[in-house]
Amino acid sequence: MSNIIEKPIIDQARCNACGLCVNVCSCDSLVLFDDIITFVDTGECGWCTMCEAVCPTGAISCPYEIVIEQL
Repeated sequence: MSNIIEKPIIDQARCNACGLCVNVCSCDSLVLFDDIITFVDTGECGWCTMCEAVCPTGAISCPYEIVIEQL
């Protein structure tokens, strides 16, 4: 298994810098500075997808697909 840490992909062209994602980020990995949302690798992001879920413009996306399988 790879040690590569996936991070949220932020489409700056779609982002309106509303800050909702920053407010729901429990690990402080998203910051708003000069009307730009930026991912800061705090080592804590487990990709809970809350930032993606609250983004009203769809500017945040998951770099991989989450698949839940039932046994």
